[in-house]
Amino acid sequence: KATRKAIEEAKEKLIMPPVLNEREPIDDVLAEDKFLEGTETTKYVFTDLTYSIPHRERFIVVREPNGVLRKATWEERDRMIQIFFPKEGRRVIPPVVFKDEHLVTVFQQDRHEDILNMCIAQFEPDSPDYIRVHHRAYDDIEKHAKYDLLRSTRHFGGMVWYLVNRKKTDGLLIDMIQRDLLDDATSLITLYHMLHPECQSAKEAKEGKLQGVDLIKVFVKTESQKEGYIQLALQAYEEAMATSTAS
Repeated sequence: KATRKAIEEAKEKLIMPPVLNEREPIDDVLAEDKFLEGTETTKYVFTDLTYSIPHRERFIVVREPNGVLRKATWEERDRMIQIFFPKEGRRVIPPVVFKDEHLVTVFQQDRHEDILNMCIAQFEPDSPDYIRVHHRAYDDIEKHAKYDLLRSTRHFGGMVWYLVNRKKTDGLLIDMIQRDLLDDATSLITLYHMLHPECQSAKEAKEGKLQGVDLIKVFVKTESQKEGYIQLALQAYEEAMATSTAS
């Protein structure tokens, strides 16, 4: 029973976090009551506290000092919901560690996984800050070829999706080949072809029904910006395999 519980907890922790488009800003004015202008000097926020209502559907409005009644912005909604319905690991005001100038230090310490875990707890997955922090972390890993920091974590899939979307896969492909992760390398290229079916290598792979090393070679020849580096990595891999087979 304990083993089964541990396996279930491990699976839950390895679930890939959602990857969503950024939410549209809320800018809806409900009323402009000029007769209220100047009666107050601060904003008033009114929140529907009915427990059965999903937070996304919860009605939250703001009365401005100038008499305008409007729907709360996403940031205001997040703060109000956290005040009345606290979520573990989340603060009403986000910690300063999420600011770009502090992320630099976090990344220098190789704490990419830690900051991403904190980010998931602090922000909604379609919020600008959630998306920004994830993209900063992925870009830093790609820049310094530190892919192994997220391998075997729930964040690896999101990073791969991000890099493939932006056609920034050369570094990761080299890393996979050098680690003898050829199946992962071919899966990476297959995903690339799914997201960019118009590319030349996708067409050649489909026509020739290419797999394994042949698939990688065609991809490198037609899509890669680091063809020479990847060919050297492939050559080293093939020589190692030949030596292993001979012995």
